[in-house]
Amino acid sequence: MPNLVMEYSNSVDERVNVQGLLEDLHEVALQSGLFDVGSVKSRALRCHNWLIGDEGDSVDFVHISFELLDGRTPEQKRELSRQLMTVLQEQASHVRSLTVNVRDMDKESFQKVTN
Repeated sequence: MPNLVMEYSNSVDERVNVQGLLEDLHEVALQSGLFDVGSVKSRALRCHNWLIGDEGDSVDFVHISFELLDGRTPEQKRELSRQLMTVLQEQASHVRSLTVNVRDMDKESFQKVTN
């Protein structure tokens, strides 16, 4: 049930193959061995309005939020984060702010319906 959400400033669209980057990040999750392949969901959200520090919207960014059900070790999550960042740096090194956040979701409160 992992969810990879790639948020990015609209200026990134002009210099990065967003779909290709999303596919490669998705592949990292699939190849990690941490998840059932059919449960991995990835999406990209283009941000039209953002502010960073006192530079406002002049700083471009890509931020990966990766949410997964709790139960993975800190080492597994660190390695996943490192692999995602490697892909980001390979394809978007000219973007000023690249960040990755891997975080647990509580199994007790997560709800899912599949039709």
